[in-house]
Amino acid sequence: MAQTRRRFGDRSEGRLLRSLPGFSKFIPYIMPQRNDRFIHYEESFEVTPLDRRLRQMRVEGYKGIGILHFIIAAYIRCLSMLPGINRFIVGRRIYARDSIEVVMTVKRSLSVDATETTIKVKFEPNDTIYDVYNKMNAKIEEIKTSEENNNTEDVADFFARFPRFIIRIMLAAVRALDYFGLLPQSILDASPFHGSMIITDLGSLRIGPVYHHIYNFGTLPVFVAFGAKYHKYEINRKGQVVDNKYIDTKLVLDEGIVDGHYYAQLLQAFRYMFQHPEIVEQPPTRVNEDIY
Repeated sequence: MAQTRRRFGDRSEGRLLRSLPGFSKFIPYIMPQRNDRFIHYEESFEVTPLDRRLRQMRVEGYKGIGILHFIIAAYIRCLSMLPGINRFIVGRRIYARDSIEVVMTVKRSLSVDATETTIKVKFEPNDTIYDVYNKMNAKIEEIKTSEENNNTEDVADFFARFPRFIIRIMLAAVRALDYFGLLPQSILDASPFHGSMIITDLGSLRIGPVYHHIYNFGTLPVFVAFGAKYHKYEINRKGQVVDNKYIDTKLVLDEGIVDGHYYAQLLQAFRYMFQHPEIVEQPPTRVNEDIY
């Protein structure tokens, strides 16, 4: 994303939006907590064309490429068209994020007692599904093959060493620093609560999606959950019975960053890309910048 000259009031991970209408600027004061601003949305997307294309890509050598990679790539493409989705609210102010950061929880194996951690992967607005595949796989492989903690776990382990009252004081200090935009970059990089979007693939567990809250701490504005693929027999326009494939998705969205019409455009673009998955195989012809 284009880098602009930093001005007073900007943060290390984003720039303050100064040209917003007064009502938009007032929302964080009326609804100061992120759970005050939750919007819950669910939709079943037909993935028949996508499933067909992903199987072709796996034959072409992209082993393990799946719906998770596509959803992330589609979300990145939406951000290139609708950059307002990549805003965040902290300290009662609305900012445009400088980068695209996707957070995901990963188990080191699928055994019940396997340890769980989070990863954060940075993307560019012109990334394709192939870029997503390579970056995600590299980060996941790094986690699964390493016996050492990642930086997120190291920070958590550091805090956990102290007595409870000390932890509460330290976290209060962290919240205050975050409020004023003074958190060190090392903590921002390690934090799974700061990013563009958090996603969970419950289809890998063969269950349906859940509404998962987004956190009051941090800057995450969107939580996406999707479930296992399933078949549905339907009648097409020619009166023929066809076997279509679907996934159920549930999203929790921060109403404070954009309005419902803006989110509707996001979901319409998502729906279109599920039917035309080839779109995310090429970089966008244009990347839109957020307002100032």
